[in-house]
Formats: sequence, C-alpha cells, structure tokens
Amino acid sequence: MLLNTFKKVALFGLGCSLVLASCSEDKTEEVVAVTETAADLEVSQAILDQVETLGMNTRYVKWDSFFFPDGTSEMRLFLEDDIVVTPEELTAMVNLESAEKGAKGTDKQYRTSALVSQGRTITIVGYTGGSQALSSKERTALQMAVDNYNNLSGVSIRFNLTFGTSYQSRDMVVYNNTVNNPSGTGGSAGFPSNGLPYKYVQIYGLANYSTDVVEHVLTHEIGHSVGFRHTDWFSRQSCGDNVNEGGDANHIPGTPTGYDSTSIMLSCFSSNASGEFNANDITALNNMY
Repeated sequence: MLLNTFKKVALFGLGCSLVLASCSEDKTEEVVAVTETAADLEVSQAILDQVETLGMNTRYVKWDSFFFPDGTSEMRLFLEDDIVVTPEELTAMVNLESAEKGAKGTDKQYRTSALVSQGRTITIVGYTGGSQALSSKERTALQMAVDNYNNLSGVSIRFNLTFGTSYQSRDMVVYNNTVNNPSGTGGSAGFPSNGLPYKYVQIYGLANYSTDVVEHVLTHEIGHSVGFRHTDWFSRQSCGDNVNEGGDANHIPGTPTGYDSTSIMLSCFSSNASGEFNANDITALNNMY
C-alpha cells in the first residue's frame, strides 16, 4: 500500500500505498544468497500472462530485491506496488484460480483464490532486532492492527502476536524495511499459499505519520497476506489513477462493486487514515472466513 497525496509518493506492492502516503507446519526457511539484479532478469510475457489471469495490473510488474528481516535478500516479483511473489508462488496461484473456476464458474469477488485454512491461529511476530526493527510506535500500531482482526467475533482465523527476533518458525513476521527502501512510503506483503498466510510483511517510510496511519498500512498488508485484493482494482482511484487492472478480480458477495472510499484495502491511503475496517471490509472478512 502506498501513500496517496494525489502527487504519487510510491506505494507498495501487495500492500497498500499512501494515497497521501500510499499493498502447515512450522519450518525453518533457508535463505539462499543470490547475485542476480533486477537488470539481469526479464519480466517475460509468460509472467505477464499469469499476472493478467489473476486479475492484476500488468503495468505494475517488476523484479526487485526483497529483503528479509536479517538483512539478506533475493530477487522476487513485485505486483501492483505492494504484492511480492516468487515465480513458483505465482504459478501456484494461477493453478488454484483455474481450479476454482472449473469448480465454481466465473463469479466475481475481490479476493484471491488462495486463502488461509479456516479456523487457523496465525502466529505473528513483530521484529525487534537490528536495523529492521519496528519502532515503539510501529509496535503499538501492529498490536492495534492485530486487534482489528481478533475483535471480529464472526471471523474464524485468529492472530497470536509476540515481539522478538525469532521468526523462522512463525507464520508471519512484520518488520521495518526503510533502510533498504529509503524513498518509499507504505508497505508490502504477498498472498496466502498452502493454507498459510504470506509470511513477510514489511513497512517503510512511515516514521512521520500517526499511529493510526501505521495501523492502517499494517492492517492492509496483513489483509493481503490472508487473501484480500485491492478494493479499487478497477480504477486505482485512491492513487489518483484511472487504470483498470483487468482480468478476474473476484467480487465478494454483500460488498459494493463500485468505489468504496473508506475501505482499508484501497490501493493507496491518505495521511488522515483511521486504521479501522469499514462495514464492507468486515462483511468481506466474514464471507472469506
């Protein structure tokens, strides 16, 4: 998600941008160092075709360095400013989308086909070590964002939040990546896979914004991690754009099909964001989980 001031400060990939500031089993993940750069890698037509199949904007696809909490990095695909995927994850998402269409037809909703397993308690850690640690304000905002989800009695997934540096066995880790993204404002995340939420949620450039704005960005990025698409995929109006992302964006029953100016899942957010779900966001979560 990115900040939106209608001047376009950078937003994040599967996540949110600021319109004024516009997103199994426990196992240890091994990070393999790579020497490739974005210039070495091509966004092939096959990748663009997969992105379009998922109903995402093919104009916002690039290779870039993805930094882990410990400072190591690898090249990953960035979609729609604040969504991050590996090529393998992208292919799996397309296969799941195709399977759902075969089973249910082509009804529209604003979510991905991939969701977190029903009834799961998601272990989430706010990272507190080194140069990518969350600030005190960001830790407070993360607690508020998690409370946004846990306070919804009708939603089956729950979050168990702790703070520290041990993240390998957790379902999700939230950290500040400003040091590697000094000009950005917002955050990034990814979509669920294998019944698990996307693991790495990062924010950047939010030090001068209120706790409510940071809460908004974190709630938005966690939303991507559990399967939300951008509410304004059809226009990116919240960013001051008029771009239809095309493809198959799935409409969640009971929610508006037009522009919803207060949704927490808009592509970009403003500097006066409240950080709270609106009624339609809650309806969508109850439909999904």
